[in-house]
Amino acid sequence: MQPASRGRVLTLALTFALLLVLFAGRLVYVQVLKGPEIAEQARAARMTSYQVLGARGEITDADGVVLATSVERYTIAVDQTKMATYRARGSDGEDGPAGVAARLAPLLGANPAELGGRLVGERTFVYVQKNVLPEVAREIRALRIDGIMVDKVADRVYPKGAVAGNMLGFVNSSGHGLQGLELTLDERLHGAPGHESFERGRGGQPIPGGVSEGTPARTGDSVRLTLKSDLQYKAQAELEEQVAATGATGGAVVVMRPNGEILALADSGSIDPNDPGEQGAGALSAAVTQVFEPGSTSKVVTMAAALEQGLVTPTDTFEVGDRWQTPHGETIKDSHDHPVQRLTATGIFAESSNVGTILIGERLTKEQRHQYMTAFGFGSRTGIELPGESPGLLRTPDKWQGRDEYAVLFGQAVSVNALQAASVFATIANDGVRAEPHLIAGWESPDGTFHPEAQPEGTRVVSSGTADAVLSMMESTVVDGTGSSGAIPGYRVGGKTGTAQKFDPAGYTSSFIGVAPVDDPQVVTAVILHDPKTSIYGGTVAAPLFSSLTQYALQQLGVAPSGVPATLYPTTW
Repeated sequence: MQPASRGRVLTLALTFALLLVLFAGRLVYVQVLKGPEIAEQARAARMTSYQVLGARGEITDADGVVLATSVERYTIAVDQTKMATYRARGSDGEDGPAGVAARLAPLLGANPAELGGRLVGERTFVYVQKNVLPEVAREIRALRIDGIMVDKVADRVYPKGAVAGNMLGFVNSSGHGLQGLELTLDERLHGAPGHESFERGRGGQPIPGGVSEGTPARTGDSVRLTLKSDLQYKAQAELEEQVAATGATGGAVVVMRPNGEILALADSGSIDPNDPGEQGAGALSAAVTQVFEPGSTSKVVTMAAALEQGLVTPTDTFEVGDRWQTPHGETIKDSHDHPVQRLTATGIFAESSNVGTILIGERLTKEQRHQYMTAFGFGSRTGIELPGESPGLLRTPDKWQGRDEYAVLFGQAVSVNALQAASVFATIANDGVRAEPHLIAGWESPDGTFHPEAQPEGTRVVSSGTADAVLSMMESTVVDGTGSSGAIPGYRVGGKTGTAQKFDPAGYTSSFIGVAPVDDPQVVTAVILHDPKTSIYGGTVAAPLFSSLTQYALQQLGVAPSGVPATLYPTTW
């Protein structure tokens, strides 16, 4: 070999040797020195993570009937930037967004052209469809289309529709309570979210044997209410019928136990939480948010106060005219003209005489009148587990003007909500002890353990003897007075009618609130109708609905008919 050729061979050999050393060095650098870092970067690129929502706890009635629950649903979303790279499998499919739309549309029940329009763009996350059933989600995942994301969510459903919708409320798109019990109990109902991360292949599928890690989601606690769903349904249905039949603008019904358990709380126009419409955040139940003058139903407070203070007995006698003039020269009248009547205190109560009530109530000082209204719950919230409850309006005696100090004796110049009004009668039915109205019976943890809800101790308002006397006077109202339409065959019933005039806007609030059976009080029912047109009298428009709903409640609870005959106080002399 010539020296020149030998030099070229040597140069080439050295060149190849240097290249081999360079490549080997690069290989050592990439695989040994930078290997772990590059592998971590590659794994990170293959990793995908998503949040797993904790299922929201259920809401059930007293018997375990489900009123609100969460079901497995999926959302389908798209990364629009990846749609252009889609290539159809087979010879007859289209590429790009049109091809993806052609494959998804039949599964989603969508128009391919409209769906294709949502797949085109530069956004990395766009919802395609929500509330997708699990079986459909599985089919979409099986397509393995890069850029199509299938995420599991918990959708809230209300199996009973509008039943108790005024109390249940509903949740927002994030699964948080927006109204009603869903709002006030949100922290405990809402589960804790978890997350899942895994290595995915090109089509988005998990890589067998790849990294998979995560934190499990926690299901929220479930709440059991005191409500009876069948009674709630009946209360809503019959209230709507009576509102329509009387031409009223609205109404409310409260059915409760003397110990404060709410069995039904109905409002006219209750929503279906599955489709709440344009309702915003806040309160739904007018039974706790809307206030009105209670009218003659609050005469229970006046009579209980006078009896408790020893200022009158049920058999004390009075001569009662149809008009009475205040020291300020204002005239207070009974509901109708009549000659002077010879009535006992019981007769005054049974006939719902405003004038007679003043003759009894003026024996109380102004401070005592205010004291007993406060003790029975006027002017303060009941504590019910619903948002937006109004405390009503009860001014202090120094703020009373003109006839107010007398008007409060028969339910004017004071405002209450329907639950406050019912709670007065529950206190009398509960042997004179005021219990806090409540909807929650207890909570069930995800492992199925039930924990009863502790209730605060009741507050004694009047003595047992006073409560018994007022109950008897209420029974006279049904047997001999204005509340005869509230009677229930086989049961002793006590109650009180109410008719209160409204001035802004003009109209009347008509009501009937009662207790059954009087010999063993189990149910308190309040029926409130606003602005009825067929009659303004509670004994005419509200008492029949009281009778129907209370009779149904007694049957639902298995309460036996009354076994002790009534011994009533005389109403006249």
